[in-house]
Amino acid sequence: MSKKGTDIVKTDIKELIALLNKAFADEWLAYYQYWIGARVVKGLTQQAITAELNEHAAEELEHAQKLADRIIQLGGTPILHPGEFGQFANCSYMAPKDPNSKTILEQNIKGERCAIGVYDKILSIVKDKDEITYDLILSILKDEVEHESDLLFLLDNLK
Repeated sequence: MSKKGTDIVKTDIKELIALLNKAFADEWLAYYQYWIGARVVKGLTQQAITAELNEHAAEELEHAQKLADRIIQLGGTPILHPGEFGQFANCSYMAPKDPNSKTILEQNIKGERCAIGVYDKILSIVKDKDEITYDLILSILKDEVEHESDLLFLLDNLK
């Protein structure tokens, strides 16, 4: 933990760590949803969808890593038990029980829209109060918006 680094945070650090841990849980669930979806998806443009889901999975894992690093910088501890991800997550995990490509894409679009809302809320909390977290969250938000756009493009191509 950086003493001077936490001194410049002008918001409740415990509350911020809790918000970041919830986002951390979301990212792990999103990672798994993309990862498993890429393995079970069936239907039209399966190869293109699989490639996109694998790319998004890697980016969600990267988001989780960055959030964990920031939580630790702030003196917190990232969620240590994967069984707690569902308990803390903002966004629900949607198991790909129906492997149809359209269904998989729609589930992941719903997840991205939830993530966009979560990160927008965090941005409003840390704006002008924690520039480091703000930059991190803004970067992740940009990725989530791009993910939604990518998935919508693939979905439109199914029609």
